[in-house]
Amino acid sequence: MNQSSRDFQISLKEIEFLSPRVNQGLEFVFVIDGEITIEIDSRFYVLKEQDLLLINRNQLYQVKGNPGNCVLMLNICDAFMEQYYDEYRNSRFECFSQEIDIGREKLLNHIRTLLVRLMISYYRKDESYKIEVQSHLSKILLNLIRGFKKKGSALEKVDNNDFRLTQIIEYMERNYHQPITLEGMAKKSYLSTGYLSRYFKKKTGMGFSRFLMNIRLRHSVKDLLYTNDTISQIAMKNGFANTKSFTTVFKESYGVTPHVYRESHEKEKIDSFENYPIEDAEQFVHSPNILGKLGLILNNLDRSYRNTESRFEELSLDVTEPNHKEICRPKHTVIIRELKELLKEDVRSQILMVKEEMRLDYIGISNLLRGETITADVETDEAIATSSPYFRSDSALDFIWKNNLSLFVRIDYQEISANEENYFKKLQGFLKHCVQLYGSSYLSTWHFLFYEPYYTAVDARELERVYSRMHDVLKTIVPGIKVGVFLPFSFKDEGTSKPHTWILSVGDAVDFIGYQSNQNDIVDFQELNDQTFYMAKDYLREKTAKIRAYLKKHGIEKPLHLISWNTLSGNTRFTNGLFFRAALVLKSVLDVADEVESIGFWINTALHENDAKGQRIRMEGLELFHYFSGKRPAFFAMMFAKKLTGSIISQGTDYVLTQNERGYQLVLMNCNTVNPYYSMEESFLKTLNKEILVKIKGLEAGDYQIRKYIFDREHGALYTKWLSLNSKHGLDMEIIDYINRSSHPELELFDETLTDEWSFHSYLTVNAIHFFEIRKAII
Repeated sequence: MNQSSRDFQISLKEIEFLSPRVNQGLEFVFVIDGEITIEIDSRFYVLKEQDLLLINRNQLYQVKGNPGNCVLMLNICDAFMEQYYDEYRNSRFECFSQEIDIGREKLLNHIRTLLVRLMISYYRKDESYKIEVQSHLSKILLNLIRGFKKKGSALEKVDNNDFRLTQIIEYMERNYHQPITLEGMAKKSYLSTGYLSRYFKKKTGMGFSRFLMNIRLRHSVKDLLYTNDTISQIAMKNGFANTKSFTTVFKESYGVTPHVYRESHEKEKIDSFENYPIEDAEQFVHSPNILGKLGLILNNLDRSYRNTESRFEELSLDVTEPNHKEICRPKHTVIIRELKELLKEDVRSQILMVKEEMRLDYIGISNLLRGETITADVETDEAIATSSPYFRSDSALDFIWKNNLSLFVRIDYQEISANEENYFKKLQGFLKHCVQLYGSSYLSTWHFLFYEPYYTAVDARELERVYSRMHDVLKTIVPGIKVGVFLPFSFKDEGTSKPHTWILSVGDAVDFIGYQSNQNDIVDFQELNDQTFYMAKDYLREKTAKIRAYLKKHGIEKPLHLISWNTLSGNTRFTNGLFFRAALVLKSVLDVADEVESIGFWINTALHENDAKGQRIRMEGLELFHYFSGKRPAFFAMMFAKKLTGSIISQGTDYVLTQNERGYQLVLMNCNTVNPYYSMEESFLKTLNKEILVKIKGLEAGDYQIRKYIFDREHGALYTKWLSLNSKHGLDMEIIDYINRSSHPELELFDETLTDEWSFHSYLTVNAIHFFEIRKAII
């Protein structure tokens, strides 16, 4: 079966032997059945079923096949490549399926799939086959260019349309073992010696003698690797004058002597092709049975990978001189609104999951003395009351205390001012009751935050007075308790509002500063232009730095607590759920980890919505759970933050590399700060995907187990599962339970033997996280 056009040739062949030839264009060799061996320059490639190899332009190759093989061969001509790809002459491609980097498997499978589809389309020739063929051909080349491109050598730059030059190079390739001189070649080509020297240098970029020496060196490497010939025999066999001259030029090119190179690179011995005839021995495959084989290959290949629109980046890391930095771990606060919520079994189970899987230190509450947590006083004529207003709160506090957690209480000015005397009387009673139960040392771990929003009609002196009274009440009963104040802060004006300037003068009476940071506050969600969203990219880190600088300017250096925050999420619940943002969450936390004492989260969607009391839900905080304890992306992002151990040895805007006693950890992130409404447009999202070629130098050589966790829209995103299993007839608990159980990051496992440098590819979709555990194997 053989098909061709001006742009390419595609065929299915059974190959016994293909004589040596210099490749024209790009040649894809895909083994459908059986086994073949290809010799290219200085090495042999043994290809078995479904192996794929690319032969670059101007490479000398020959092929030997075992009986019964079937090989799909696609040649794309130079003219086609040069017309559509300007960098063709400056590029070469390294694509051999047996030596593929980690992360390249799906991309390679996509090329295999396209080759088979191209073959089938050309064979069927239906009415649209020409369009299909061009589509498959373009996609093959896009994947090749964006995934396997390397910087070209002088060989790829040679113009093989120059018939005279091609003849000269082919003669050199075939007769390298014979004496060849510039003068002799000039005479054979009917040219003067001087003209040939200038002509050859202009066309190839190097001198005639150097070009010939490179050919001889490539062939000598093959003999070093695959034969038992002595160094002297190899030198003479490949056209060198003597062993000394061979050793000198070899070391100049490869950095070591031929003997050392052989010892460190020796391959399994393979029978030379020299005993076989130089005439081609091949036949085209016409059997219809091969279509069944092609169909089976299509069914087995992964056809989900689409990577032609993604960005490509290269990340080079060197661990030989690590810059060790301690991993900072801010404390975590989970906001549950009221203590009474801890009487619910589902909330308790969520709290315990948070504590176990992402760490937890504080339970955040407001409405401490309102609502149903502390019951109203009951009139009684009993000498000793048989009822207690704290029976609900005691049950909740026991749960907190037994799990080594503390309270982080927000007290609003409006809450106090409604009935100031009664409020402080109840606060004193509650605190004395808690000291009686748990002791002052435990209550000294509690935090109380005085809160009034940025826009307020309350005078600064009034706010200062009420705060001072609250501070004194708390400190009188528990001197070690932490009392702080919320600092409203304008990112644009780089300061607080006038009613809150009193905070700057009472630094000694403030144990900590609380603040909020929400990217959603500084963008217009109706704006489709990316620029405003790009300006919000590092909002949390920059706002934190501005607050720290502002306080320091006024002589205040207190711990900062990020009580409420958010990444871009959209301004509707629909967009908020659809916009996957795990990498944004993790990056934001890593950005401020060494600047803040604690970071706050909401416990779940239900409580957050309930807190809005029917009003429009403000996306001011990150929720850890959806309905029925489904884990939201923020939960898994913080779980990865907890998994980081050891010390940070390299860190950038979208990666972290750590070293620990078991090996290394690497976190890759694809952070995209864009309008969340684009999350509903799949074609746009594809352009935000990112492919990274990671190169790590200086790893201790040996065997490693690589664990790769993938967290993206398709692997762990709760809302994606909800959408895919949506039904107009509703979801029952069986379906919801399945969604929650199946929504988690994917784990891949690899065994790798690493040397000094390890490279692999990672393909990250929008705001995806890839977490690598690189564990040294114990043999």
